[in-house]
Amino acid sequence: MIITWYGHSCFKIANQGGHLTVMTDPFDKKIGLTPPRGSVNIVTISHDHYDHNNIKAVSGDPFIIDGPGEYEIEGIRITGISSYHDKKKGEERGLNTIYLIKVDDIIVCHLGDFGQEKLTDRQLEVIGDIDILMIPVDGVCTLNAREAVKVIKQIEPNIVIPMHYKLPNLTEKFADVKDFLKEIGLNGEEKVDKLTLKKKDLNNEEMKVVVFKY
Repeated sequence: MIITWYGHSCFKIANQGGHLTVMTDPFDKKIGLTPPRGSVNIVTISHDHYDHNNIKAVSGDPFIIDGPGEYEIEGIRITGISSYHDKKKGEERGLNTIYLIKVDDIIVCHLGDFGQEKLTDRQLEVIGDIDILMIPVDGVCTLNAREAVKVIKQIEPNIVIPMHYKLPNLTEKFADVKDFLKEIGLNGEEKVDKLTLKKKDLNNEEMKVVVFKY
């Protein structure tokens, strides 16, 4: 598996050969960042806000997944789980879909704009054992640093990738990723351009946090 980050909540997840690709939450230029480009096989949309649903940025004819359910496209298994974008059962910001994305026998959980205080027992049951967790830490529209750490403890993944935080030129006034790293007990974690993994690389019992360069 190869993971690259375009900023915000947008990642490209490719299989080992690079010929099967999933893109999560492509964003519009209105947020101040350069939208993703290129052709992918599958696009997942966590919710219908312009900073997460810019399908037009992607070329080709990708399969679009924009809600809960179970899907299998060209050997890639994806499960969408319903959740809330806020702490008031969607009254403020509506619904959000959590996605489990299985590629090369590695399971990625992309929380989208998850805004609940914690995962419900039902959500945890469906999520189960995962390898990689992509979690928002902005402290404005979704989880703050402390809440994010609590959710991480609920899931206990092998690798945590923070997303949806302050970036140069981003129009939203989000918290810095450093706040999250401090809360989880890591300062100055090495940043990567991309993350390349095989299933055997995930046998380490100690959880790891990966921060992408931008």
